[in-house]
Amino acid sequence: MDSRRKAIWGWTMYDWANSAFVTTVAAGFFPIFFKLYWNQGVDPNTSTARLALANSIASLAIALMAPILGAVADRGSNRKRFLVFFAYLGCVMTAGLFFVHEGNWQLACLLFVFGLFGFSGSNIFYDGLLPMVSRSDSVDRVSGLGYGMGYLGGGLLFLINVIMYKYPEAFGLANGLEAVRYAFLTVALWWGGFTLITIAWVKEERAEAKTPFRVTVVEGISQVFVTLQRIRHLKTAFLFLVAYWLYIDGVDSIIRMALDYGMALGFGTEDLLTALLLTQFVGFPAAILYSRWGQWFGVRKAIMVGIGIYMMVTVWGVFIDSRAEFYGLALVIGSTQGGIQALSRSYFTRLIPASQAAEFFGFYNMLGKFAAIVGPLMVGVVGLAVRWAMMPPSPSAEQLVEVGHMASRWGIGSLLLLFVAGGILLHFVDEERGRREAESFETKNV
Repeated sequence: MDSRRKAIWGWTMYDWANSAFVTTVAAGFFPIFFKLYWNQGVDPNTSTARLALANSIASLAIALMAPILGAVADRGSNRKRFLVFFAYLGCVMTAGLFFVHEGNWQLACLLFVFGLFGFSGSNIFYDGLLPMVSRSDSVDRVSGLGYGMGYLGGGLLFLINVIMYKYPEAFGLANGLEAVRYAFLTVALWWGGFTLITIAWVKEERAEAKTPFRVTVVEGISQVFVTLQRIRHLKTAFLFLVAYWLYIDGVDSIIRMALDYGMALGFGTEDLLTALLLTQFVGFPAAILYSRWGQWFGVRKAIMVGIGIYMMVTVWGVFIDSRAEFYGLALVIGSTQGGIQALSRSYFTRLIPASQAAEFFGFYNMLGKFAAIVGPLMVGVVGLAVRWAMMPPSPSAEQLVEVGHMASRWGIGSLLLLFVAGGILLHFVDEERGRREAESFETKNV
């Protein structure tokens, strides 16, 4: 295997590694365990709001740090080193969920927040390595392969975890709850273990003059303010970032809140886990094929189609009332989710100077995480507001359920606004103009 191909596979293996956190923890067992075990006996809309708050706090923390981290990485050529630090921070926090006792939702939230912080922080440097391992003519394909490997790796471990949950005795476990606790440990081991391949196979070019770490951090923080000035001169990249901030908010919010939404509507745990498995295994080939289709059809047009599909998904999700429809939604989301993420990442590389990739990806991730603050909060706050407005005095048990369902539907439906606004702004992004701005910028700053 030649060195470039080896670097590409080493890079994609990090998606294989850390996607276990997204699938088993963030999207899968954490929302279920959070509601049934750490929030046992709590009103469903209240536990949804708590979960939304945890997601938003983690997103705010990484959003505030993202541009500084990106600038630090570029100044000291330490992208891989920072990736490793944040990856193993996430691994340790995920393993810690094994030890959280029933009813202790506060500690569960704290560990989840730091786990998500580690996951998101490592992705800044993972994304920043993309221009290094790929060429301009292969960036869409490599980005899509990364997401495809993520779906396959995350889905494979999640399948094992679901089998553990359904048949705990076969694994020497007492019950499904114990199986979920051990699932958190398997994620930490999977994530940490496969990250070793990335460490071994991806070689980062070092700066000619080695800068002391303390100086690198100080210069990196100062660089943030320089980047704020620079991004104003890359008007196309800036417009794309705002559009991305809006539509990726909806995508991430659906990923994080889908199972909680299904539980609020009364779907069974096994139905929800099966739907998530469908999303993962459809997402593996779909992310790769969607990226190739984007190369043929046009990347921006393909992203626009993905936004349109998510608009349809959001409207459909408001009205679903059967298990078959929930499975149908999972299939549609799986066919689009990885593609829109992969193409957004590769499209952004066309609009920025390659020499400051991690620095600008810091802002890319910052806006993505700021978006992930707004989306879950919209779902939680709108749901609570509708519940408060529609709840009759002295409600019956039947009315409680009916109003709770309506509140959840309104909460998830509010995400439609983000897709509409993001699609409108993306329509005005001109890739050719963005390329010229990036090339001119790089020439002036050589």
